[in-house]
Amino acid sequence: MSLLEKIDRDRLPAHIAIIMDGNGRWAKSRGLGRGEGHREGISAIKRAVEAASKASVRYLTLYAFSTENWNRPTDEVKGLMDLMVYAISKETPFLKKNGVSIRSIGDKNRLPEYARTALEECIRETAGGVRVTLVLALSYSSKWELAAAAKKIANDAVKGYLQVEDINEELLGNYLTTCGIPDPDLLIRTGGEQRISNFLLWQCAYAEFYFTDIFWPDFGEEALYKAILNYQGRERRYGKTSEQLEFEQ
Repeated sequence: MSLLEKIDRDRLPAHIAIIMDGNGRWAKSRGLGRGEGHREGISAIKRAVEAASKASVRYLTLYAFSTENWNRPTDEVKGLMDLMVYAISKETPFLKKNGVSIRSIGDKNRLPEYARTALEECIRETAGGVRVTLVLALSYSSKWELAAAAKKIANDAVKGYLQVEDINEELLGNYLTTCGIPDPDLLIRTGGEQRISNFLLWQCAYAEFYFTDIFWPDFGEEALYKAILNYQGRERRYGKTSEQLEFEQ
């Protein structure tokens, strides 16, 4: 019996974010180049999207390329960009057919023009999807996002569009690239590391963290369902006590 059948549909995480880690180590363990690991990682993305759809998860955010990844060897960065464009172009029909809409967060201005064009075309083509919103974090880091939001707020304050007294958590959230997307309920990291690597720091303030040793290319449907079941076994108190939560039910 699939773990999918054990999931409580009334207690689903509305938004799952995943740090897809372990492509390079997966390849190295098989005597392959890092590029082969990244190619296998694309297949894992498709499996994750299909699994999220089957489980009725509405939002899935994938940490595809961080601002720090620009520091990797030039050949690897170019290979990643080329692979991203290929995957986006190849999978757009699949995404449309399965009701998946694409959004992206991050500093898209740093992407090569051909990659940015392919991404924007996919976003337009899949805009009608209503089953799953797939958010690709590309050229993204949380520190970059928060600094960019602070600059926009300061600029609007200088122009008189808002007052210092107007600045609060809700307003700051409206200046983030994730505006309109619910905060993640569950953050998954594959590959055995136990850190969040500058990913959605603001948005994950109350996310449940789930770390697995599985390398991303080996992460399949059952692995995602196992993470969801683990999430459903936790008590989310948001600063309250267990007794308070029980009384509110």
